[in-house]
Amino acid sequence: MSGTLYRLAAFTDDPSGGNPAGVWLGEALPEPAEMQRIAAEVGYSETAFIAPAEGKRRIVRYYSPEAEVSFCGHATVASGVQLGRLSGAGTYMLDTAVGEVMVTVNQVEGEWQASLVSVTPEYRPAEPALVEEVRGLLGWQADELDLEIPPALAYAGAWHLVLACKTQQCLERLEYDFERLKALMLREGLTTLQLVWRESEDRFHARDPFPVGGVVEDPATGAAAAALGGYLRDAGLLQAPAQLTIRQGEAMGRPSRLQVDIPLSGGIVVTGQAVSLDA
Repeated sequence: MSGTLYRLAAFTDDPSGGNPAGVWLGEALPEPAEMQRIAAEVGYSETAFIAPAEGKRRIVRYYSPEAEVSFCGHATVASGVQLGRLSGAGTYMLDTAVGEVMVTVNQVEGEWQASLVSVTPEYRPAEPALVEEVRGLLGWQADELDLEIPPALAYAGAWHLVLACKTQQCLERLEYDFERLKALMLREGLTTLQLVWRESEDRFHARDPFPVGGVVEDPATGAAAAALGGYLRDAGLLQAPAQLTIRQGEAMGRPSRLQVDIPLSGGIVVTGQAVSLDA
Protein backbone atom coordinates (compact mmCIF):
# COMPACT_ATOMS: atom_id res chain seq x y z
CA MET A 1 0.00 0.00 0.00
CA SER A 2 1.59 3.26 -1.14
CA GLY A 3 1.72 6.21 1.19
CA THR A 4 4.04 8.84 2.62
CA LEU A 5 5.46 8.72 6.13
CA TYR A 6 6.22 11.92 8.00
CA ARG A 7 7.95 12.29 11.36
CA LEU A 8 7.08 15.09 13.77
CA ALA A 9 7.53 15.98 17.43
CA ALA A 10 4.30 17.08 19.12
CA PHE A 11 3.70 19.51 21.97
CA THR A 12 6.90 21.41 21.28
CA ASP A 13 8.42 24.00 18.96
CA ASP A 14 11.85 22.35 19.26
CA PRO A 15 12.74 19.11 17.43
CA SER A 16 14.72 17.97 20.48
CA GLY A 17 11.63 18.23 22.70
CA GLY A 18 8.10 16.90 22.67
CA ASN A 19 6.88 13.43 21.75
CA PRO A 20 7.89 12.04 18.34
CA ALA A 21 5.12 10.56 16.21
CA GLY A 22 4.87 9.00 12.80
CA VAL A 23 2.14 10.28 10.46
CA TRP A 24 1.39 8.05 7.46
CA LEU A 25 -0.81 9.47 4.70
CA GLY A 26 -2.24 7.50 1.79
CA GLU A 27 -5.37 6.96 -0.29
CA ALA A 28 -6.41 3.90 1.73
CA LEU A 29 -5.27 2.44 5.03
CA PRO A 30 -2.88 -0.50 4.87
CA GLU A 31 -3.90 -3.84 6.34
CA PRO A 32 -3.58 -4.00 10.15
CA ALA A 33 -0.51 -6.25 9.99
CA GLU A 34 1.20 -3.78 7.67
CA MET A 35 0.35 -0.82 9.90
CA GLN A 36 1.77 -2.74 12.85
CA ARG A 37 4.94 -3.51 10.88
CA ILE A 38 5.43 0.13 9.89
CA ALA A 39 4.81 1.37 13.45
CA ALA A 40 7.36 -1.08 14.84
CA GLU A 41 9.87 0.01 12.19
CA VAL A 42 9.30 3.70 12.96
CA GLY A 43 9.80 2.93 16.65
CA TYR A 44 8.00 5.95 18.09
CA SER A 45 5.42 5.47 20.84
CA GLU A 46 2.70 5.92 18.19
CA THR A 47 2.26 6.26 14.47
CA ALA A 48 -1.00 7.59 13.02
CA PHE A 49 -2.26 6.16 9.72
CA ILE A 50 -4.57 8.49 7.81
CA ALA A 51 -6.65 8.06 4.66
CA PRO A 52 -7.61 9.41 2.20
CA ALA A 53 -4.78 11.78 1.36
CA GLU A 54 -7.11 14.74 0.71
CA GLY A 55 -10.27 16.19 2.19
CA LYS A 56 -11.58 17.60 5.44
CA ARG A 57 -12.76 14.20 6.69
CA ARG A 58 -10.28 11.36 7.15
CA ILE A 59 -10.02 7.93 8.77
CA VAL A 60 -7.22 7.50 11.30
CA ARG A 61 -5.84 4.53 13.22
CA TYR A 62 -3.01 4.55 15.76
CA TYR A 63 -0.33 1.93 16.37
CA SER A 64 2.40 1.67 18.97
CA PRO A 65 5.42 -0.54 18.21
CA GLU A 66 3.56 -3.45 19.86
CA ALA A 67 -0.19 -3.00 19.35
CA GLU A 68 -3.02 -0.85 18.03
CA VAL A 69 -4.00 1.99 20.36
CA SER A 70 -7.62 3.21 20.49
CA PHE A 71 -6.69 6.90 20.52
CA CYS A 72 -3.47 8.93 20.73
CA GLY A 73 -3.41 12.65 21.45
CA HIS A 74 0.15 13.52 20.50
CA ALA A 75 -0.08 11.69 17.17
CA THR A 76 -3.37 13.54 16.53
CA VAL A 77 -1.72 16.91 17.14
CA ALA A 78 1.19 15.89 14.90
CA SER A 79 -1.30 14.71 12.26
CA GLY A 80 -3.25 17.96 12.45
CA VAL A 81 -0.13 20.03 11.92
CA GLN A 82 0.95 17.86 8.99
CA LEU A 83 -2.51 18.12 7.42
CA GLY A 84 -2.36 21.88 7.85
CA ARG A 85 1.00 22.07 6.13
CA LEU A 86 -0.16 19.97 3.20
CA SER A 87 -3.82 21.01 2.87
CA GLY A 88 -4.11 24.32 4.68
CA ALA A 89 -5.41 25.66 7.96
CA GLY A 90 -8.95 24.79 8.99
CA THR A 91 -10.97 22.11 10.69
CA TYR A 92 -10.51 18.41 9.97
CA MET A 93 -12.78 15.61 11.18
CA LEU A 94 -10.98 12.39 12.06
CA ASP A 95 -12.91 9.12 12.27
CA THR A 96 -11.05 7.24 15.00
CA ALA A 97 -11.77 3.81 16.44
CA VAL A 98 -13.51 5.51 19.40
CA GLY A 99 -15.52 8.13 17.52
CA GLU A 100 -15.19 11.45 15.75
CA VAL A 101 -12.39 13.78 16.83
CA MET A 102 -12.40 17.31 15.46
CA VAL A 103 -8.98 18.91 14.92
CA THR A 104 -8.60 22.62 14.23
CA VAL A 105 -5.30 23.66 12.69
CA ASN A 106 -3.86 27.16 12.35
CA GLN A 107 -0.69 29.18 12.47
CA VAL A 108 0.13 31.39 15.44
CA GLU A 109 3.00 33.82 14.88
CA GLY A 110 4.14 31.64 12.00
CA GLU A 111 4.13 28.38 13.97
CA TRP A 112 1.67 25.57 13.28
CA GLN A 113 -0.52 24.28 16.09
CA ALA A 114 -3.47 21.92 16.35
CA SER A 115 -6.35 21.64 18.81
CA LEU A 116 -8.22 18.36 19.17
CA VAL A 117 -11.61 17.90 20.79
CA SER A 118 -11.74 14.56 22.57
CA VAL A 119 -14.67 12.20 22.67
CA THR A 120 -16.87 12.65 25.76
CA PRO A 121 -14.74 11.80 28.80
CA GLU A 122 -15.62 9.34 31.55
CA TYR A 123 -14.18 8.48 34.92
CA ARG A 124 -14.70 6.19 37.89
CA PRO A 125 -12.91 5.90 41.24
CA ALA A 126 -9.99 3.48 41.22
CA GLU A 127 -10.34 0.42 43.41
CA PRO A 128 -8.08 0.63 46.49
CA ALA A 129 -6.52 -2.75 45.69
CA LEU A 130 -5.47 -1.53 42.24
CA VAL A 131 -4.04 1.68 43.68
CA GLU A 132 -2.03 -0.28 46.24
CA GLU A 133 -0.70 -2.66 43.59
CA VAL A 134 0.41 0.17 41.29
CA ARG A 135 1.78 2.24 44.16
CA GLY A 136 3.89 -0.72 45.23
CA LEU A 137 5.30 -1.16 41.71
CA LEU A 138 6.18 2.54 41.59
CA GLY A 139 7.75 2.50 45.04
CA TRP A 140 5.48 5.34 46.22
CA GLN A 141 4.49 5.53 49.89
CA ALA A 142 0.82 5.86 50.81
CA ASP A 143 1.39 9.25 52.43
CA GLU A 144 2.92 10.56 49.18
CA LEU A 145 -0.44 10.43 47.37
CA ASP A 146 -2.32 13.72 46.99
CA LEU A 147 -5.80 12.60 47.94
CA GLU A 148 -7.28 15.98 47.03
CA ILE A 149 -7.16 14.43 43.55
CA PRO A 150 -8.38 10.92 44.41
CA PRO A 151 -7.03 8.01 42.34
CA ALA A 152 -9.31 7.42 39.36
CA LEU A 153 -9.67 5.63 36.07
CA ALA A 154 -10.16 8.32 33.43
CA TYR A 155 -11.09 8.08 29.76
CA ALA A 156 -11.09 10.40 26.75
CA GLY A 157 -10.54 7.82 24.01
CA ALA A 158 -8.30 5.52 26.07
CA TRP A 159 -8.27 4.55 29.76
CA HIS A 160 -5.61 5.87 32.14
CA LEU A 161 -5.04 5.48 35.86
CA VAL A 162 -4.66 8.94 37.40
CA LEU A 163 -2.44 9.06 40.48
CA ALA A 164 -1.53 12.42 42.02
CA CYS A 165 1.42 12.91 44.34
CA LYS A 166 2.07 15.70 46.82
CA THR A 167 5.56 16.72 45.75
CA GLN A 168 7.70 17.26 42.70
CA GLN A 169 10.36 15.05 44.27
CA CYS A 170 7.96 12.10 44.32
CA LEU A 171 7.10 12.60 40.64
CA GLU A 172 10.78 12.81 39.75
CA ARG A 173 11.26 9.22 40.94
CA LEU A 174 10.16 6.81 38.22
CA GLU A 175 11.53 3.31 38.46
CA TYR A 176 9.36 0.25 37.99
CA ASP A 177 9.42 -3.37 36.89
CA PHE A 178 8.56 -3.03 33.19
CA GLU A 179 7.07 -6.49 32.66
CA ARG A 180 5.07 -6.53 35.91
CA LEU A 181 3.53 -3.13 35.28
CA LYS A 182 2.85 -4.04 31.66
CA ALA A 183 1.01 -7.21 32.74
CA LEU A 184 -1.05 -5.27 35.27
CA MET A 185 -2.00 -2.59 32.73
CA LEU A 186 -2.98 -5.18 30.11
CA ARG A 187 -5.11 -6.93 32.73
CA GLU A 188 -6.85 -3.66 33.64
CA GLY A 189 -7.17 -2.28 30.09
CA LEU A 190 -4.99 0.76 30.81
CA THR A 191 -3.07 2.64 28.14
CA THR A 192 -0.85 4.73 30.44
CA LEU A 193 -0.51 5.77 34.03
CA GLN A 194 -1.19 9.50 34.33
CA LEU A 195 1.10 10.41 37.23
CA VAL A 196 0.70 14.07 38.18
CA TRP A 197 1.89 16.71 40.59
CA ARG A 198 -0.23 19.87 40.85
CA GLU A 199 2.08 22.87 41.09
CA SER A 200 -0.82 25.34 41.14
CA GLU A 201 -4.52 25.43 40.31
CA ASP A 202 -3.83 25.69 36.58
CA ARG A 203 -0.38 24.12 36.22
CA PHE A 204 0.37 20.40 36.41
CA HIS A 205 3.42 18.24 35.82
CA ALA A 206 2.91 14.72 34.45
CA ARG A 207 4.78 11.51 33.74
CA ASP A 208 3.21 8.63 31.82
CA PRO A 209 4.59 5.08 31.90
CA PHE A 210 3.54 3.29 28.69
CA PRO A 211 4.88 -0.28 28.89
CA VAL A 212 1.87 -1.70 26.99
CA GLY A 213 3.21 0.15 23.95
CA GLY A 214 6.74 -1.05 24.53
CA VAL A 215 7.79 2.35 25.91
CA VAL A 216 9.09 3.04 29.43
CA GLU A 217 7.74 6.59 29.49
CA ASP A 218 5.86 8.92 27.15
CA PRO A 219 7.20 12.49 26.93
CA ALA A 220 3.77 13.96 26.06
CA THR A 221 0.41 12.21 26.31
CA GLY A 222 -2.49 14.17 24.85
CA ALA A 223 -5.09 11.45 25.45
CA ALA A 224 -4.16 11.30 29.15
CA ALA A 225 -4.25 15.11 29.36
CA ALA A 226 -7.80 15.09 27.99
CA ALA A 227 -8.79 12.30 30.36
CA LEU A 228 -7.36 14.23 33.32
CA GLY A 229 -9.25 17.38 32.32
CA GLY A 230 -12.50 15.48 32.01
CA TYR A 231 -12.00 13.79 35.37
CA LEU A 232 -11.22 17.04 37.20
CA ARG A 233 -14.33 18.65 35.75
CA ASP A 234 -16.78 15.79 36.15
CA ALA A 235 -15.63 14.96 39.68
CA GLY A 236 -16.10 18.59 40.70
CA LEU A 237 -12.39 19.10 41.40
CA LEU A 238 -12.26 22.34 39.42
CA GLN A 239 -14.66 25.00 38.24
CA ALA A 240 -15.32 24.82 34.50
CA PRO A 241 -14.71 26.44 32.13
CA ALA A 242 -11.00 26.28 32.89
CA GLN A 243 -7.62 26.11 31.20
CA LEU A 244 -4.68 24.04 32.42
CA THR A 245 -1.07 23.78 31.35
CA ILE A 246 0.60 20.37 31.68
CA ARG A 247 4.37 20.09 31.58
CA GLN A 248 5.67 16.65 30.68
CA GLY A 249 8.85 15.04 29.38
CA GLU A 250 11.23 17.29 31.31
CA ALA A 251 12.80 14.41 33.26
CA MET A 252 13.45 12.67 29.92
CA GLY A 253 15.14 15.69 28.34
CA ARG A 254 12.19 16.12 25.93
CA PRO A 255 10.20 18.97 27.50
CA SER A 256 6.60 19.21 26.33
CA ARG A 257 3.80 21.70 26.90
CA LEU A 258 0.15 20.68 26.64
CA GLN A 259 -2.68 23.21 26.87
CA VAL A 260 -5.95 21.74 28.14
CA ASP A 261 -9.19 23.71 27.79
CA ILE A 262 -12.08 22.34 29.82
CA PRO A 263 -15.54 23.49 28.72
CA LEU A 264 -18.69 23.20 30.80
CA SER A 265 -19.59 19.92 29.10
CA GLY A 266 -18.56 17.60 26.28
CA GLY A 267 -15.13 16.84 24.92
CA ILE A 268 -11.88 18.27 26.27
CA VAL A 269 -9.74 20.48 24.02
CA VAL A 270 -6.00 19.73 23.92
CA THR A 271 -3.73 22.11 22.01
CA GLY A 272 -0.10 21.91 21.05
CA GLN A 273 2.47 22.74 18.43
CA ALA A 274 4.38 20.20 16.35
CA VAL A 275 7.59 20.42 14.36
CA SER A 276 9.03 18.27 11.61
CA LEU A 277 11.75 15.72 12.36
CA ASP A 278 12.36 14.94 8.69
CA ALA A 279 15.60 16.21 7.24
